[in-house]
Amino acid sequence: MLNVAENYIQQQAVLHFTNNYCLKRHEPRLLIYSIPNESEDAWETQKKKNIGLLPGASDTVVCLPQGVSLYMECKTQIGVQSPKQKEFQDRIEALGFKYYIFRSVKQFYTILNPYLTQLGLEAYNG
Repeated sequence: MLNVAENYIQQQAVLHFTNNYCLKRHEPRLLIYSIPNESEDAWETQKKKNIGLLPGASDTVVCLPQGVSLYMECKTQIGVQSPKQKEFQDRIEALGFKYYIFRSVKQFYTILNPYLTQLGLEAYNG
């Protein structure tokens, strides 16, 4: 589960990315979404597992044209992956997808800027 600092970093990254690349007026219109993969309540968690919740799944997925999906995990400067997160990363990478850990909004865009530039979109330099 995201702690307060991770939650803030992810919130800022998702908000900025959405406002700059995901609105109806954007072409191409990109997609970013989060995967709420844990709950405080054990009963709620079990119900979610029954319908596909996967502990360890990345916090965020960024979908780009031509079938490119980037799985992105938010951590603080000192945060570490859980064993389930490492297992998820291994499975994603074995399937040929990209998995990244970002620790700030700036690092989020350091990862994404090459993809954005390749699409002919303006890179974020904040």
